[in-house]
Formats: sequence, structure tokens, C-alpha cells
Amino acid sequence: MKNLMKLLVLLMVIVATLGCGQQAAAPAATEEAAAPESDKPLKFVYVSPTPLGVNDFLIMGQTGLELAGDKHGAQTKVLESEDPTTREENVRAAINDGANIVIVLGFEFNDIIPKVAAEAPDTQFLIVDQCIENPPANVHCAVFKEYEAAFLIGAIAASLTETGKVGAISALDIPFLHRYTDGFAEGAKYVKPDIETSTLWVGSDVSAFSDPARAKEQALAMAADGVDHIFAAGAASNFGIFEAAKEKGFFTYGVDVNQCPSAPGQVVENLIKRVDTAIVESVDKIMAGSKENFLAYGLAEKGIGLVALTTDKPEDSQCEIMKHKELIETIKGIQDKIISGEIKIEDPMFKQ
Repeated sequence: MKNLMKLLVLLMVIVATLGCGQQAAAPAATEEAAAPESDKPLKFVYVSPTPLGVNDFLIMGQTGLELAGDKHGAQTKVLESEDPTTREENVRAAINDGANIVIVLGFEFNDIIPKVAAEAPDTQFLIVDQCIENPPANVHCAVFKEYEAAFLIGAIAASLTETGKVGAISALDIPFLHRYTDGFAEGAKYVKPDIETSTLWVGSDVSAFSDPARAKEQALAMAADGVDHIFAAGAASNFGIFEAAKEKGFFTYGVDVNQCPSAPGQVVENLIKRVDTAIVESVDKIMAGSKENFLAYGLAEKGIGLVALTTDKPEDSQCEIMKHKELIETIKGIQDKIISGEIKIEDPMFKQ
């Protein structure tokens, strides 16, 4: 009888022990159900220096963001900045939101990115249209050789001018924007060494990029001085120059996208800058783990160009250049010489 009681007690202990073991296993199943860190969705965030508004250059940044997001299956978000304070706030908000890549556009972020990039080494940053000195491993730059296409614009203006006077109007008198104005003047003088060139600046702060009223005043002043071809390189300020061109009948040139429809009959050509392409290609390299963190897009890389030489249907562009077939061939020849290195153009930002 004693042996039977011992056996019953032993069986009860075994059953109890097994029951406890099954209950202890439950939390492990819960842990396995939690999503691993790698399953979090990709996030790409674009921080603009100012509100997008009608600024085609900034809008192309949004287009590039969305194309890159679609290509890599990433969530995308645009944070529009109002001033220097909100620029940094937006960059930090993007980091705190878990952005894998933060894309910024323009020189306005040159003091912000070095600081935040050091604080967020696991976040990748892409600066478009600018770069910083000695960028760390998590900062990537995509810049453009605007002076190459501006040279072509100047060559066109010099070929078509009837007064022998051409000019450029840009936003700010800073080294970066001399890539447009100096390149334009150099191209004009390449065609006509004795041509008269002039440059005016819309303002002294970032509002100059969206001040069409002031740009119109300057264009009218240039036209009154006999300038009959004006290169408009002032972002959203260009619309004031186009208005002046329609009123006074001079010819003008746009930037970033095809702006010929803004003033049909008056806009000859445009310096096309493929910000969207640069963003997509740069994001591709970042996602592939490339250690290359500086990309420059010029005529050879098809990151910049002219409507007549780069678009699929230039005949639908409404650009005046399409009325000058022989000139288009001449400009194509100059472009080929720039690409081959026969014509050497120094970057105005680094001229001594």
C-alpha cells in the first residue's frame, strides 16, 4: 500500500511539472510574433528650403522623391520649410520619424547637415545641388555642371542678338549662381568675342528666388538699355522676366524645366536640370551600399541640357529655338566639343 501511495504522489508531481513547463513556453511564442526591426518600412523624406509653391526646381525634388520611393517601395513625405529655423526642425523631424534617407535641396542646408549627420550616423543624407566640405560616410551629394549648359545658352543668345547686347538676371550674387551667369557670358563671347554682356541680381536673401516683381523691373531696365536676349536664372522670379519679355518683345531663356509655354514666342531655350534623375540615381547608389558619395551631372551625364537636344519631342516645346534648325546643329557641335574636352569650361565656383 505504501508503495502504491508513493507511486501516486510521483505521478502527481510529474503531471504538475509538465503543466508548468507548457505554461512557461507561452511568452516565447509572443516574442516570436513581434515584427523584427528589418521589417519596418523604408522611409524617404524630402525637406525643401522654402515652400514648393510654383518653384519648378523644388517641385522636381518632390518628383524625384516619389520616383525613388516607388522604385524602392519606400514611404515618402515632403516637409516644406518656411525659414532657417524650420529647415533644421524639419530635418530633425525626418530623423525622429525614422527616415532611412533624408533628401535636402540647395545651399540653405550647408550648415545644418554636418551637425545633424554627426548626431544621426545611421541615417543617410542626400544633398542635391550642393555639397559640404569633407562629407562623412552618411552624407551624399549630387551636383550639376550648370555652367556647361549655360555656355550653350550664351552661344544661342550671341548668335541671335540684333543689338549686340545680351544679359543675365539671377537671384543672388553668390559663387554658386555664377555657374549660370558666368557660363552664359563665356558662351556668348565664344561666339562673338566683342559682344556686350551684363548681369543683374534680384536681391540679397533667399526671397530673391521668388520675387517676380523685382525681376521684372530689372528685365525692363535691361531692355531699355538695348539688351534683346536675357537669360532668366532666378527660379520663381523668372515669371516677372517672362512678363517683361511679352510686354517689350525681347527674347529670354528659362531654367530647370521647359519654361517656353510661360511666354510663347519670347522664350528661346531652357537650361534643363534633371533634379529628379539625380535624386533617383543617387538613392539607387545609397540603397546599394555604394561608398561613392559625390556625383556630378553635366552634359555628358545628361543631368543638364537644352530642350532642343534632350527632350523626346522638342517640336512640341513652344520654344523659339525650333525655328532655327541650322543653329540647333551648330549648338550641338559646341556641346560635342564640351563633352570631348575640346572646349574647356572652368567651374566659376572655383575660379581664383
